[in-house]
Amino acid sequence: MYRKRIVVVVVYLSLLTIVKVSAEENLRILPETIDGVATSKIMGHYLRKQAARQFEKWKSDYEKRKTKEQVYEYQKRLRAKFIDVLGGFPERTPLNPQVTGIVRRDRYYVENIIFESRPRHYVTALLFMPDTEKHNKPYPGVLVPCGHAMNAKAYDSYQRMGALLALNGMAALVFDPIDQGERGQFIEDWPKLWGTKAHTMIAVGSILLGRNTASFEVWDGMRGIDYLQSRPEVDPKRIGCTGNSGGGTQTSYLMALDDRIIAASPSCYITNFDRLLNTLGGQDAEQNIYAQLEFGMDHADYLMMRAPTPILVCAATMDFFDIGGTWSSFRYAKRLYTRLGFAERIDLLENDAKHNYNKQARQGVARWMSRWLLNKDIPITEPDIKTLSKEEVQCTPQGQVMMIKGARSVYDLNREYEKELAQRRKRLWASDRTGLLSKVRKMARIRKVSELPKPQVEEIGLIERDGYHIKKMIIKPEDGIYLPALMFVPSQKSEKGAVLYLHEQGTAKDADPGGPIEKLVKAGRLVMAVDLRGVGETHGVGQRYFMPYFGSDGQDFYIAYVLGRSYVGMRVEDVLICVCLLKQKQPGPISLVAIGHVGIPALHAAALEPDLFDSVKLIRTLASWSNVVGMGKSQDQLVNTVHGALTAYDLPNLAAALGDKLTIEEPLNALGKPIKAE
Repeated sequence: MYRKRIVVVVVYLSLLTIVKVSAEENLRILPETIDGVATSKIMGHYLRKQAARQFEKWKSDYEKRKTKEQVYEYQKRLRAKFIDVLGGFPERTPLNPQVTGIVRRDRYYVENIIFESRPRHYVTALLFMPDTEKHNKPYPGVLVPCGHAMNAKAYDSYQRMGALLALNGMAALVFDPIDQGERGQFIEDWPKLWGTKAHTMIAVGSILLGRNTASFEVWDGMRGIDYLQSRPEVDPKRIGCTGNSGGGTQTSYLMALDDRIIAASPSCYITNFDRLLNTLGGQDAEQNIYAQLEFGMDHADYLMMRAPTPILVCAATMDFFDIGGTWSSFRYAKRLYTRLGFAERIDLLENDAKHNYNKQARQGVARWMSRWLLNKDIPITEPDIKTLSKEEVQCTPQGQVMMIKGARSVYDLNREYEKELAQRRKRLWASDRTGLLSKVRKMARIRKVSELPKPQVEEIGLIERDGYHIKKMIIKPEDGIYLPALMFVPSQKSEKGAVLYLHEQGTAKDADPGGPIEKLVKAGRLVMAVDLRGVGETHGVGQRYFMPYFGSDGQDFYIAYVLGRSYVGMRVEDVLICVCLLKQKQPGPISLVAIGHVGIPALHAAALEPDLFDSVKLIRTLASWSNVVGMGKSQDQLVNTVHGALTAYDLPNLAAALGDKLTIEEPLNALGKPIKAE
């Protein structure tokens, strides 16, 4: 370890140059690549290395489960943890189901259904029902959550799946997920904001409440099973579940968590996080469960959590979900099923195609459901099916649930919960500030200053200006993390103390001659401007699913999220390491200035370690997390979240803890707009 550090220092010191002030003055600090990794990809590279350690631990833990008792203990523990990080489930309330239409086809019919998974939170669905004396009642029921198609239940493949099941003696409930089909949640922006982007928008507020977009999806699915079981034509003890893509995600969660599902078939989703993070990267909101890699829940665990429930994994050779990961997860699950004595209850259907729910997959699913729900192991082929028209699939009067009078969106559900939490926070912070600050530290995973490692520091260049000079520095708080810094040193020694200066756009933003930093330096202050990890020169760029609402580093955020880490917490530790370094350089009072979203980790650092700071100024920083939940729609706030934070604290609680030390200028709302003074 020590030898490796010396090598790094030598590499960077070799870059040392003296630069005189000129028109070509360059304030960039890091090289374009470090150890072959572009600086804009440094955070993703670092986080994937952290994940790799968890994969190795997962494999080791898996190999220890040899007996049935060990398997059942693992299943019980993992399911409980899964439910806990989803935020738990609400009490069951009346479904208040409505049949708003019926369409008849040869040997089956389709009902248009609306039910309430929570009071006035509407779910739209199509119920495909056998319509022939060939099949005996009560029929098995199969839940079919839809994937990421805008028209959801109206999508050709999902209709054909429902019809094929009905033609073979099974009822099928094909339902719209939130923000698809007739379930646009932010109706003002529908249909611009739908599917993966809309699910991630929901996640921003949900994460702060200790929930996940998946929390709502899973509950909708469970209530869908409640509805199937409420129908006299359906056998409540013979319930299956199948879905493709995003519906495969929902199927994976539901089959792991709901004991009523006795046969399942997730399609075009199962891979593993090792391959996922190293190919596609982190995906949209519901595909990431908080801290799941830390507590040991990978894709294979969705298959194993209720073993030996019969599961058919459907996969496509040319899917963007890596097929190698699919086979790896299937192999682990197959071995565990074999240990339990039920090897035949898990299988894999792989078709030579791209991401799909094609006829081959649908036929395989129907055969699987027939085998386990009807006790008929027979060939099933799909005939020509006349799908329903756009008008025939519509369940609601105006085509959207949020146009029903009194309808509540997931944003409304989050707002209601946040109001409850706000009252709780008010009581708590009035009585136990010290204990709550300890809880803040635990929730955001922030170590005490005494526990932080001593950083490596390299000075790699010098720029001279009138009355002061600038040292280019690289601060390395841990392996794989590089914080570029500029140290502005007055020519005349001063006792006025130092300033730690953070800007969301990077160290160079306010560093021009005549700029804000120079004014501080010429007033006699030593100033260190630092890019926290993922800021400025190491900011991630152009990541799938997350533009334009969530910042360009959303995939990296979600790798951290499944590791149980937050960018806020990691950046707080960067702030604390930097202020300690600055104190070594300049004894005396330290001021902290933070501009933009870096104000959130700055506020945390100062509230948790107030003795390190003489004053704190936050400029154009988010005013409160409760505002994020209240507004619903937000801009670039994903990276600012801490899972479950609002169950214990909000940003104003931290601000109050600092008292007169803190100055806040131009606070912003969740959309990044100035909050008008009342």
